Amino acid sequence: MNEKNILQGYEYAREAYAAIGVDVEAAMKRADAVPVSMHCWQGDDVIGFDGSDSLTGGIQTTGNYPGRARNAEELRADIDFARTMIPGATKLNLHASYAEKNGKKIDRDAYTIAEFQNWVDWAKANGIGLDFNPTYFAHPMMDGDLSLSSPKENVRRFWIEHGKRCREIGNEFAKQLGKPCAINYWMPDGMKDTCVGTRAFRERMIASLDEIFADKSISQKDVPCGLESKLFGIGVESFTVASHEFSLGYAIKNGLCYTLDAGHFHPTEVISAKMSAVMSFVDQTILHVSRPVRWDSDHVVALDDELQKIMDEIIFNDYQDRTFIGLDYFDASINRIACWAIGMRNARKALLNACLADYKTMQTAETEGDYTKRLAMLEERKSMPAGAVWDYYCLQNNIPVGMDWYKQVKQYEADVLSKR
Repeated sequence: MNEKNILQGYEYAREAYAAIGVDVEAAMKRADAVPVSMHCWQGDDVIGFDGSDSLTGGIQTTGNYPGRARNAEELRADIDFARTMIPGATKLNLHASYAEKNGKKIDRDAYTIAEFQNWVDWAKANGIGLDFNPTYFAHPMMDGDLSLSSPKENVRRFWIEHGKRCREIGNEFAKQLGKPCAINYWMPDGMKDTCVGTRAFRERMIASLDEIFADKSISQKDVPCGLESKLFGIGVESFTVASHEFSLGYAIKNGLCYTLDAGHFHPTEVISAKMSAVMSFVDQTILHVSRPVRWDSDHVVALDDELQKIMDEIIFNDYQDRTFIGLDYFDASINRIACWAIGMRNARKALLNACLADYKTMQTAETEGDYTKRLAMLEERKSMPAGAVWDYYCLQNNIPVGMDWYKQVKQYEADVLSKR
């Protein structure tokens, strides 16, 4: 895109926002500082590198676009390239199944920082933080779709130990990188058909979680851990142990984060509507920003109304220091690196647009009962030149503007992905 046109567009936008009392430079600076955690699992279809060759636990990736990362070196290279198209503070969200065992016979219940040191070294070299997730799926020790709530003691013990190891590994991430490591606990436990012992399953889940979080030497400040709920999943359509009420209740009672996933609720529910309610009772939340299409289908994040409302809730309520934003989707039907670029750029566009809003004036009008002004401002905001500010923001950060990033992705596909 022509630099002269970008600068001219920015000057117009700067004046337009100044007319409503918004400092565009301050808005860009504020948006730039909010980290968004880029999910590693988009690059290899959630397979991981610790021996799994298929997905279980209600997770399904569709598509067979060529170029999937086959090992950690390829995945890190793809992430490095994708990050050249994404402005702003970035973290990497890593699943435990991305351990590098280097030939060692070691399982998830015995992982240590050694299996993730390459990721830490890479993150340190790139100046980014790491977030983490235990992997309670795609493993022979899953009792069907049960892990921490399984009636089998040996199954529960394996997954309890895995949960403990992940906190220890996350603590090492935080120590070595000097940045908090948010750890999200999601267990797919549930039943395909009618369950008649729901209390027993939940009591076993509580006892297992209590063991995992018993070590108070690992600080919630450095290693904020969250519990993620879900409405249902493939194979667990009738009963989910870690439901919304269960997970939120456990998080509040035990001083944990609560994780809101955009695809884990009824199709008529949105997580933007839940954020301030949840934040009234927990210190911090973890977000898994996705795009469900009819169900938890994890489509690439689009710049739609719900994405904007999520970022508005964070910025308008000053939650940016209490919220860990992570993306969560996996599309194998199109270029995987383009998926990262599209989703991450959209997340940052929405963040920037939230920072550009004159929300304090709108909040004042709301407090004073001037709902006419509130609605008028909300509607006028939609036609403000946020796109021109975004283009300038990318230019200033040496990030491709407009569709220029796509040309680079296609070249990378020809040079690298097509040869895999």
